[in-house]
Amino acid sequence: MYVILVYDFGERRVGKMLKLCRRYLNWIQNSVFEGEISEARLKELLMTCDTFMKKDEDSIIIFSGSSQHTMNKQIVGKERADIDIFL
Repeated sequence: MYVILVYDFGERRVGKMLKLCRRYLNWIQNSVFEGEISEARLKELLMTCDTFMKKDEDSIIIFSGSSQHTMNKQIVGKERADIDIFL
């Protein structure tokens, strides 16, 4: 599946998340990654970040779909804004 992953982590945890995401996806810009990944590898990434993520402060947004044109949105942790439209 194709995913776009965006995260917003606290200052002390942002470096860990950057290193973790670089192992699985392509770095696009600060806190934004994209690429092809299997569901199992995505679950592995999320389980690993769960060990240091503070769900009341940090957030991850994952847009996923079979291609870049069909995307679903998943939010893990605190949602920063009520935006539910992805172009």
